[in-house]
Parts: sequence; structure tokens; C-alpha cells
Amino acid sequence: MVSDWARGNRSRQVVSVLAGTVLLALSARVEIPFWPVPFSMQTFVVLALGMVYGPTLGAATVLAYLAEGLVGLPVFVGGGGPAYLAGPTGGYLLGMVAAAWVAGYLALHGWARHPLTAIAAAAIGNLPVYLVGLPWLAVWVGGVEQAIVAGLVPFIPGAILKVIGAGLVAWGMAHITRRR
Repeated sequence: MVSDWARGNRSRQVVSVLAGTVLLALSARVEIPFWPVPFSMQTFVVLALGMVYGPTLGAATVLAYLAEGLVGLPVFVGGGGPAYLAGPTGGYLLGMVAAAWVAGYLALHGWARHPLTAIAAAAIGNLPVYLVGLPWLAVWVGGVEQAIVAGLVPFIPGAILKVIGAGLVAWGMAHITRRR
């Protein structure tokens, strides 16, 4: 499954990246307002793209998405521009690059063949979002404890559901691809 996307011709890869950035922008619009970090469906899409596209194309798609936001396109939950990336959610957004890569790497190495390992791959892939996002947020909210309280704890139930969903999407795609 993943290797088909990674080995696609250049035009297919460009179309895949553009389609992925559109999905990411749309996923940013599915949100529940929280402060200082909004709850959106971005990590679900990041993990699914990484696992379906593979590590390189998945991470490249997230980088393209970040570039779109950096130049001011309103693709993030609260808009776009350099100031948005430098704000409280910037670390989470940057962590999504590594998240797509890690989830894609695990899927490429067979983790998407079974639903439980696909979910585990999505869970492991989700870790960089918090490993980069929480320290970044700590600068904004006055410390690590406050960052954990504001930027992790309220998001755990949603993160669990998004991880399960992304893992099942990747497993489903791998299952469909194997049947061909």
C-alpha cells in the first residue's frame, strides 16, 4: 500500500501532496475551540496521510501544508501567516511533520497489516506532536505543568479517537490494496 504512493510518478506525487494539503486545511475547520490550543481533526489527517503515503511523501505533504500557512494562506485553525506558526500552536504544527514521518515509517514496515498494530503505529506517530508541541506551549503558558494541563490533558480522549481512526483507515487501505 504505502510503497505504491511512494513510488508513484512525479505528477501523481504532486497531486497527492496537493490533495493532502487540502485535506489538512479542511480538517483544521473541524474544530472545537479550546485555549490555548484548539481541538481539530488535523492530527487524524496527518497520521492517516503518513500511513497511507509513506514517511517521505507524508512528511512532504505536511511541510507543504505548513508552507501554505507560512505564506499566509488561511489553512490553519485560526488562519495563517508567520505569526500563527510562531504562536502557541506552532510546536504542535511542526511536530506534525515528524508524526507523519514516524507513522508512515511504521506503516511502510508492516504495521498497517493488522488493525491493532496500525493503531499502535498511529499512537507512536502521534507522540512527536506532543514532544514538540508541549515544550513550545510551555513558553507561552508559563511552564511545563501548565502546558500539560492546557495542551495535553483535555486532548487525550480526542487524541485516542483520532489515533484509532487513523490506524483503522491505514489498515483498511492496506487491506484493500492487498486484495488487488
